[in-house]
Amino acid sequence: MASRSAGNSGVSAVLAGHRKLLGQYLAPERGRVALLAALISVDILLRLANPQIVRRFIDSAQAGGPITALILAGIAYLLVGLAARVANLAATYAGLNLGWRATNRLRSDLTSHLLRLDMPFHKTHTPGELVERVDGDVTTLATFFADLAVKIAGNALLVLAIIVLLYRESTLAGILVTLYTVVVLAALAAVGRIGVRAWTAARAAWADQMGFLEERISATEDLRGIGAESHAQAQLSAIMLRLLRVSRGGWMANALGFVITNFLFTLGYGMGLALGAFLYLRGDVTIGAAFLLVSYVGMLASPLEEIRGQAADLQEATAGVDRVTELLRLESNLPDRGAGSIPQGAPSVAFHRVSFRYDDAPMARHDAAPENVLTDVSFDIAPGRVLGILGRTGSGKTTIMRLLCRLYDPNDGEIRLDATDLRDIPALALRQTVGVVTQDVQLFGATVRDNVTQIGRAHV
Repeated sequence: MASRSAGNSGVSAVLAGHRKLLGQYLAPERGRVALLAALISVDILLRLANPQIVRRFIDSAQAGGPITALILAGIAYLLVGLAARVANLAATYAGLNLGWRATNRLRSDLTSHLLRLDMPFHKTHTPGELVERVDGDVTTLATFFADLAVKIAGNALLVLAIIVLLYRESTLAGILVTLYTVVVLAALAAVGRIGVRAWTAARAAWADQMGFLEERISATEDLRGIGAESHAQAQLSAIMLRLLRVSRGGWMANALGFVITNFLFTLGYGMGLALGAFLYLRGDVTIGAAFLLVSYVGMLASPLEEIRGQAADLQEATAGVDRVTELLRLESNLPDRGAGSIPQGAPSVAFHRVSFRYDDAPMARHDAAPENVLTDVSFDIAPGRVLGILGRTGSGKTTIMRLLCRLYDPNDGEIRLDATDLRDIPALALRQTVGVVTQDVQLFGATVRDNVTQIGRAHV
């Protein structure tokens, strides 16, 4: 009982994460969501109407009805079919537009969130990995945001409508099709549980590969200088092999769902043909009604196949939601008390008995406490004065700048701007007051003006 409760709570947590993301990023797009739902509803109604037109055509022809009625039925069939295609095309466009608007907003929010996280986080996650998580993981959510929920609801409504219409024609047909639908959905659910686990591992492996590529490409000059290209290639081959192994599970889950559902679709269509013939031969239905039964049973394949495809998308989306939510839950370990302010003009700078050590050093030995980079450092710089700091590599020059920008907090002591502790200054106000030009040249792929004003634009 305990394991079942844990499993249920896990499922509830996943669904809660899905609902939260949907609500947050689809709420500003209510109009587009409503338009998409309307287009899908129109498509469903038109798809249900055409078999009814064919039924009337067949029964009218068999009864020797007027040729005018048959011609009008044929014209109506063509017009309804064309309208259904147009509605489907419009729904596809609306869904893509909705999905990319929502995911672009999520990319922007996720990027802003990551940029505000502490340096320890960025030391343990490579830029390539973060690019894959911000872009790759979010891209898997495009369909999720676009039309996953709406289309799953729409296809479920279509399946329900088909079953109800079949019950109107024959109770036996309704019962058999209901059982058939339950079997198909149960098979999809079983395969889906396998796929979610596989795609979660695959998304992590993709991020690892992107992180490796980013690091090695950035270090091309060093790798070529020491002749380490073949070693890097061997490492990449091992990473790609791992990616192949874990992603193969996700693709095989998709393929398994395709095989199972297509087998069931073939079985269902055969059942529809047999059922239509049986009821017609018994005299329970007309030949037009028999055609209607076969058409509706065959039509079930389309929404169930779409549900299968959407279930496969949901597997990837669930992995993406989990990883995106994991990032969004991360918080800075530097508390922003935000109670102080900085007067206008150049502030004074004071370090008072500051000591600091890098507890987050990625290469630090776990069996030894990290050593202080700065120990009991104190100095005062009056407004308008210039201070030069000289020292050997590793003496703490860069660390002083990082502390002044509050990328870290000192382990002991305090840093003040105009007698205000840095920890009491709102982060945005501090960034607008203190700036650093590092020894590493960072050029963005943009114009000179954009490079020069990049920081300024960030605060506009």
